[in-house]
Amino acid sequence: MSLDLAWRLLKGGGRKGLLSTWLTLGAVAVSTALLLFAVAVNFAFTARGERGAWRNPVPAASGAVAVEAARFDYVGDKEITVVDLAALKGDAPAPPGLPRFPAPGEVWLSPALAELAGELPADQLAGRYPDPKGVLGDEALVHPGELVAVVGHKADSPVMTAARSQDWIVGKGPVEVASLAGTPSEDSEAYRALTLVASVLMVVPLLVFGGAAARLTVARRDQRLAALRLIGATPGQVVRMTVAEAVIVALAGALLGAAVYAAAAPLLAGIAIGGGPWFVSDVLPGPLVLAVVLVAVPLLVGLSAVAGLRRVVVSPLGVAKRETPPAMRFVRVLALLAALAVFPLLSRGSSVGIVAVALGLAFLCVNLAGPWVVGLIGRVTAGTARKPARLLAGRRLVDDPRAAWRTVSGVALTGFVAGFLGLLSPSAFGDGQESAQLRIAAPVEQAEAVAGQARDRLREAGVTATVRVSKEERGQNRLVAVALGSHAGTPTVDRARTALAGLVPGHTPTTQADDQRFGLQLLADVRVGTIVVLSVSFLVAVASSGITAMSSILDRRQTYGLLRLAGTPLEVLDRARRAETLIPLSVMGGGAILTGVFCALPFMAGGVSTAGLVTLVTCVVAGFAGVIGAGALSRPLLRSVTADPAPRPD
Repeated sequence: MSLDLAWRLLKGGGRKGLLSTWLTLGAVAVSTALLLFAVAVNFAFTARGERGAWRNPVPAASGAVAVEAARFDYVGDKEITVVDLAALKGDAPAPPGLPRFPAPGEVWLSPALAELAGELPADQLAGRYPDPKGVLGDEALVHPGELVAVVGHKADSPVMTAARSQDWIVGKGPVEVASLAGTPSEDSEAYRALTLVASVLMVVPLLVFGGAAARLTVARRDQRLAALRLIGATPGQVVRMTVAEAVIVALAGALLGAAVYAAAAPLLAGIAIGGGPWFVSDVLPGPLVLAVVLVAVPLLVGLSAVAGLRRVVVSPLGVAKRETPPAMRFVRVLALLAALAVFPLLSRGSSVGIVAVALGLAFLCVNLAGPWVVGLIGRVTAGTARKPARLLAGRRLVDDPRAAWRTVSGVALTGFVAGFLGLLSPSAFGDGQESAQLRIAAPVEQAEAVAGQARDRLREAGVTATVRVSKEERGQNRLVAVALGSHAGTPTVDRARTALAGLVPGHTPTTQADDQRFGLQLLADVRVGTIVVLSVSFLVAVASSGITAMSSILDRRQTYGLLRLAGTPLEVLDRARRAETLIPLSVMGGGAILTGVFCALPFMAGGVSTAGLVTLVTCVVAGFAGVIGAGALSRPLLRSVTADPAPRPD
């Protein structure tokens, strides 16, 4: 009976009631789509790590079947992953993406590398990997368009036996392995850790927004349920009707949000991070994740709806008489201060899990303390008001600080994210400009001979260069420097790389920019991640502001009508509506940004970057503009509900 009555109330709410339902449905759809993105990106990085694990060999304790080594090569500003393999037994397993184990001398290229080798002159790239046997399948690639070469060798080949310098360009190897399963690399694990923190920064505002969606048009629903209580409905019936109504709308919104996310997945897969874009299958959540989200979102909305029923159940007459609810307690602010007190104890060495938990708690406590602070702002605003619009705005903030907080909470929480991430942009790496000098590591006792061979190879390739043995050492190796001249362009550098390929087995000629490339890529990825997180947060903030602003007008349409009957001009009502948004937004937005900066202080290295300050200022401007724009969209609705100010029966 409760379900049937809830369905009848949904259908029979009239035009304004249906608009309220659509607002809630839209809010749930937005939060579901973005929640799926925040969750799926973690699984996407896991899938990447698993696909690339075979390149990170694990030494065999016994029963070795192959020798594996990995290194990086470069062409222009692109990175090439080179995997050297040699079989120890005839039944060595096929690597991922290959039909069989590569024979000595065979070369297999990824589709993108094969295409690039065909486009560039042979002396710039193809000469390093002659006569490729075939192309690798997608299961061997971390991302689409990745440049990968797999080269087969004999087990006693110098490439598979010579010692290598211990640096990230050479990587791990040669290593005798019992299988090609491998393990996710340290880089992959680092990206997963950063993604976990980013997910917390996205998920918590989404959960807050999802919970707030259940309380949209709460005043109208409270009035309706209070009337049912006064005519004899039991508390249990009220709770069941509320849950049924909320879950019906939330389930429809969750399904719509899942459909929107599925449609947007190809666009999201184009976001380049970690070296390239994604396979669409990476960003699509699995059936289990999808089922959990589709159950969790309606459950959260239902619980949030029930949480606001205490006044209706305990004192329906007070709701019907529109009594002001009791003030909130200062303990909300104490909880926030306690959560913030944890951050000075953290450092850059703290585990990602602890940082993620601390951030989550800080988020929740900001959301908990927000209504109390809004109420305080309302009392100050009303007490200092000199004009009717400001007085109305202050009284409204005092009367229902929770509703006012819901309007600005999105931008306030986004300000927290911006304050935390905006100033953390790393800037300790080089400028990334390509150097016209190549360096190759050679055993100390062979350095002079290698330098002579390098001169001969470069002369044969028609590359003018000055070759000398540097005093710089890497482990047991000494660097041989190849100066190509200040006017040497990228084609010349690539011809020199190709001419020197294989000069020292297992070693790659590199520039200074190559040595910095991982740091530069990490810098670029952090910036992209920051933009993605802030974009999600802004979308939540603007959607939250627009939806809650319209919902607030629907909740107070009777109050607005009575004020219009009393002679209040529409412009005064509109100014009051704007003031009750902008005043708490200015205070809470600025406070949230400062809170985020405070939380980021233990993790700052090298001071504050200019890029971080620009990001922060952009966030502030975009946040205010988004909320003002979203609020302006609700002005026609205000005009509509006050067009006929005659009192309604409800």
